[in-house]
Amino acid sequence: MCTGRCSSCIAVTLYPLALISIICNIVLFFPDANTKYAKDGHITEEVKYMGGLVGGGVMVLLPALYIHLTGKQGCCGNRCGMFLSIAFAAVGVAGALYNLSVAALGLKNGPLCKVLLIWSTPFKDSDYLTEDTWWVKCTEPRNIVQFNTGLFGTLLACGCLQLVLCAIQMINGLFGCLCGTCSKKTII
Repeated sequence: MCTGRCSSCIAVTLYPLALISIICNIVLFFPDANTKYAKDGHITEEVKYMGGLVGGGVMVLLPALYIHLTGKQGCCGNRCGMFLSIAFAAVGVAGALYNLSVAALGLKNGPLCKVLLIWSTPFKDSDYLTEDTWWVKCTEPRNIVQFNTGLFGTLLACGCLQLVLCAIQMINGLFGCLCGTCSKKTII
């Protein structure tokens, strides 16, 4: 596969991952499909860091757009364009790492929830993911542990895939810079 086509494939794969990251981060602001928790400030701290929106979303989406252009013929589908795609892919790596670290921190610390009458993070520094019997401690929002675990787990998976794809594009961009994009017009 030539470096130009590889860039296009990577970009097309990054688009849905960035979209999923953005959606997951937005949904995390509304546990139990209710806006009152966001209004009252009862949102898990890691949600406010917006790892999925900024890191896995914008910081990956913008490089994906440029990387997609490097796979096309024209202004970016040349050695210089491939060289610049290395820098854009590095921005994507940074965004993916930010998304990954915020999601991992969100899973490690657990959700902010109401325990009896007090809002706290009861699972901080515990192994709550393997001990689901403790999840009933959280009385409000409903099913917050499953909600946070599912969405932060999805962000973690997206961040890992984005990191791998952007790293592959950095290597692909280096080969494209040194060897060319092999995107020549075919005359029929």
